[in-house]
Amino acid sequence: VQLQASGGGLVEAGGSLRLSCAASRYIFSNNAMGWYRQAPGKAREWVGTITTSGGTSYADAVKGRFTISRDNAKNTVYLQMNNLRPEDTAVYYCNRAPVPISAWGQGTLVTVSS
Repeated sequence: VQLQASGGGLVEAGGSLRLSCAASRYIFSNNAMGWYRQAPGKAREWVGTITTSGGTSYADAVKGRFTISRDNAKNTVYLQMNNLRPEDTAVYYCNRAPVPISAWGQGTLVTVSS
């Protein structure tokens, strides 16, 4: 499995999406997991992190709009995105946090129309 993100799509500004990311057990277990994104023409950036015990932290740009959760039984991390904005358009990835593994997976594209 490694890292497989899904759930992206096209949504209007103000809408919501829920992303999922299945991870291999060796990546997920005993590690904080993060969501990251890369907008067209820009560097990849950190979106937020969830610890093994469920504590979360977020980038200022998404704080109050995005929520990260995890299902330890399924080795899956989620990103609930509300009140989406055109500037949230990007390919979204999950990975270990704070130090990602080198293999990022394909990511899932989120496009927010204005």
